[in-house]
Amino acid sequence: MNIKLIIAIHKQAELPHDSLYLPVQVNKANNPENYGYQPDNEGDNISVKNPNFCELTALYWGWKNLQCDYMGLAHYRRHFALHKKKDKMASVLSLQECENLCSQYEIILPKRRNYFISTLWNHYKDTHDISHLEKTREIIAQDYPQYVQAFDTVMKRTWGHMFNMYIMKKSLSDKYCEWLFDILFKLEKQIDVSSLSAFDARLFGRVSELLLDVWIEQQQIPYKEIGFVQIGDENWPKKIQSFIQAKFFGKKYSQSR
Repeated sequence: MNIKLIIAIHKQAELPHDSLYLPVQVNKANNPENYGYQPDNEGDNISVKNPNFCELTALYWGWKNLQCDYMGLAHYRRHFALHKKKDKMASVLSLQECENLCSQYEIILPKRRNYFISTLWNHYKDTHDISHLEKTREIIAQDYPQYVQAFDTVMKRTWGHMFNMYIMKKSLSDKYCEWLFDILFKLEKQIDVSSLSAFDARLFGRVSELLLDVWIEQQQIPYKEIGFVQIGDENWPKKIQSFIQAKFFGKKYSQSR
């Protein structure tokens, strides 16, 4: 089984050595530095859009340029893992483990993130500009009306599969990417990012995090959730504080957390 799990990366970092992984240097069209990884500006690509599309430039590159049975996306600081060990890098999903999963499931997702007291729609409204989702829904209603109910269902949930991470049969991933990028490119035409901060301008990567569950909800394809490991420290007290400030005091996010 030929599986390619892309790691979106923009700098030198410790990475898994397993042959399952394909590091893709994102933003290569805007950054002359060469870190020895597959650049995202070769072949059919949208590398130049990376400041707004984030890790999606690696996903687009894989969609257009890879031939494999299964394809997936992870991050240099966030990897799939079945078992968490003290050495986080030793916990990272192996090729054999991935092959076993792919022989049973067409879609593998990271464990859902729960927001408990906030729906996905309200969380985005509290932390970012809700017009992004309003415009997205309008595009879906016009061009993919059969997805409107799935969109509304997902937006009312208090949980979601975040980070744009997945492993999927390549034929399904291709269909998802065709749908996803068609919507995002239309959304891009409606939003002037030139007036936004660098943080806020990364909106297409955020919207896509929510659209993955919309597509899966509409397709009604069973999936398997597995764990993931965060390489490096994650400041949960700060994350919780920012969540509360956004939810109850109207302070939108202004930097990554």
